[in-house]
Amino acid sequence: MIKTGETLPDERLFEFIEVASEGCAVGPNGFSARERTAGKRVVIFGLPGAFTPTCSARHVPGFVENAEKFAAAGIDEIWCVSVNDAFVMNAWGRDLQTSGKVKMIADGSARFTRALGLEQDLSERGMGIRSQRYAMVVEDGVVKALNLEAPGKFEVSSAESVLATLG
Repeated sequence: MIKTGETLPDERLFEFIEVASEGCAVGPNGFSARERTAGKRVVIFGLPGAFTPTCSARHVPGFVENAEKFAAAGIDEIWCVSVNDAFVMNAWGRDLQTSGKVKMIADGSARFTRALGLEQDLSERGMGIRSQRYAMVVEDGVVKALNLEAPGKFEVSSAESVLATLG
C-alpha cells in the first residue's frame, strides 16, 4: 500500500471532457496521474463506486460543498477516483453537479487503484474489484497525507477531515 512520502504510481486515468479545449477532445481523455499532479497540490479521494449510497449522499457532496475552502487552503484540484468508466463518472458528476469543483476521474480497469495497493474485492456483492474508501493530499506527485477508512466506515476520508489536516 502506498505510504506518506511516496510518489504516485505513473498510471493512466481518464476524465470525460464535455467541451473540447487545447489538448482535450470531447469524450474520455487519458492522462498520467503523476504528470497531472506535477507542480500542484491535489486532493484525491477514492471510493467504491459511482451512484452508490454513501458515495453519492455524503462523500462527493462534501467535497463539492467545500471546494472553495480547499482552494483557499492552496489545493489546486480535487479528484474523485472510482473504478468506473469515464462515461459513468461523467454522468455521476452531472448528477451531483461537480463541474468546476471536483474532477470525476475514471480508473475503469483499477490499474491506478491496484498500483496504490488500495483495491478491495467486492465480487460477493456483485461489484468486482473496487477501491477502498480513502482521501489523500498530494503535492508535486508525492503523498503528503493518506486517510484510509476501515471497511464499511466513513469517518477519516470526508472533506471536513481532509480540510482539518490542511490546517
